[in-house]
Amino acid sequence: MTHMDENLPHILVVDDDDRLRELLRKFLSENGFVVGTARNAADARAKLESLAFDLLILDLMMPDESGLEFAARLRAQSTLPILMLTARGEPEDRIAGLERGADDYLVKPFEPRELLLRLNNILRRIPKAEDPASVVRFGSFAFVPEREELLHNGTPVRLTSVEAALLKALAHEPGAVLSREDLIERTGAGGGGRAVDVQVTRLRRKIENDPRMPRYLQTVRGKGYVLRPD
Repeated sequence: MTHMDENLPHILVVDDDDRLRELLRKFLSENGFVVGTARNAADARAKLESLAFDLLILDLMMPDESGLEFAARLRAQSTLPILMLTARGEPEDRIAGLERGADDYLVKPFEPRELLLRLNNILRRIPKAEDPASVVRFGSFAFVPEREELLHNGTPVRLTSVEAALLKALAHEPGAVLSREDLIERTGAGGGGRAVDVQVTRLRRKIENDPRMPRYLQTVRGKGYVLRPD
């Protein structure tokens, strides 16, 4: 897998039909996915133990261990999303698949575009892992610069647009001292250095236990302000 492929969704196609398995591999590879294949449940289990996948396309009717049996066993130990494929489209068949843990159900034959839509819909519902580098934490607070969102023990804290811009500027360089001129330039705040001091005071009231003795948003005399996370 190339470095570029690492950012693409990785899908495992499990189907005992050699022709369909290869068609799916080729089609999905041409449409932005990295694709692995398995010919049966045992083969799929071995692949899952050695590689990380984002989604499983699973045929319902397979010899030895059916897709339903495999899905039920997999779901007992994993939250890996499953799109089930089958030639059986009766309501009770779909319900059986969903009861075994399938996230979606597509009846053969199907339109390739519909398969893509269903795959992308499932992938969009997967919660994204939080990038630790994108969150600045201090005490019981967490700030997400990209969204200009401040949380206190998981609860959003309301910030004015200037407060959010000020905290964002400081959070982008935690531990670095930013002068009042730097902060004016980065936040677009008007009113000069005195206005920055006022905004810092207001922000401290929201993030410090004792704003008069700040632990996180500190003053560096003669230089400016610095955010010191934990």
